[in-house]
Amino acid sequence: MPRNLFLLFALLLLVSCGEDSKHFKIEGRLLQMNQGEFYVYSNDQCVNGIYTIKVQGGRFSYEIPCTSPSTLTIVFPNFSETPVFAEPGKSVEMDGDASHLKMLEIKGTKDNELMTSFRAQIAAASPPEAKRLAEAFISGHPDSPVAIWLLRKYFIATFTPDYDTAGRLMNTLLKNQPGNASLRLLAQSVEKLRTSSVGNKLPSFTTYDINGRLVSSSDLSVGTAVILVWATWSYDSSDLMRHLQNLYENKKFKVLAINVDPSKYDCRGYMKSNGVNFPVVCTGDMFETPVLKQLGLQSTCDLLLVKNGIIRGVNLSTPDLDKELSN
Repeated sequence: MPRNLFLLFALLLLVSCGEDSKHFKIEGRLLQMNQGEFYVYSNDQCVNGIYTIKVQGGRFSYEIPCTSPSTLTIVFPNFSETPVFAEPGKSVEMDGDASHLKMLEIKGTKDNELMTSFRAQIAAASPPEAKRLAEAFISGHPDSPVAIWLLRKYFIATFTPDYDTAGRLMNTLLKNQPGNASLRLLAQSVEKLRTSSVGNKLPSFTTYDINGRLVSSSDLSVGTAVILVWATWSYDSSDLMRHLQNLYENKKFKVLAINVDPSKYDCRGYMKSNGVNFPVVCTGDMFETPVLKQLGLQSTCDLLLVKNGIIRGVNLSTPDLDKELSN
């Protein structure tokens, strides 16, 4: 073979074996999980719908379409979640024990290794200490997507949101990531969440439930109402749905459940199996569902308790919710 032709062939071979610039690869192993599956979705719409990753012999490998940096969420069989920070053309190696997912290691990119380091930091930390460490990390890494994820987890999408601290940290992130569209949307959501704080009036909205019936804020502004964000793949929110359904049999309060599954079929199947007979919104748009944005809600288990049009509780624990609904 002529030398030039050989070099051209070698170059083409290298290119064909290189990383695909339009995909992100996740591979690795999980001890204590010889066979099974877990799920991947994205709040920032890098991934359309939910991907299922199969585990065989404790190992897995999957390529996800990815044309821009994105934060993915992995949902494991025990319904615990962990973030993975995707970049086009990159790959990561995940290594851990399925029975100790708090110690999961994800290597291959700077941001995933930063998250692995933070995960190790808080492994034995109390909730207040973990929150303090999260604030320190955000302040020290304002240009990282890991900081955005920690901001959401520890200061926004929690049973006790801290909007003052969230707002202060958000300003720091916006200064360091001015071109981040997802961050700007999160900032807008935080402002709406402030208006959904206890003591404020329920924001005005109009939507349709899964059966095409009109539902509006005015319908929920007389008497007591609960608004819940849920998904069939989220154990905690599905458990809360069943609990609300049991309480709802007395019909002393109203419920609006906003489903963030990508499939109306899955949502309908759950409703039928569990006898859900209160209004459920499911557009298939997941976390981009318009009414979520109107209310400033953004995570499964987000919950508003409304009494006569005024928000009286946000993300209440089940015992506290039961107490409020019994009054």
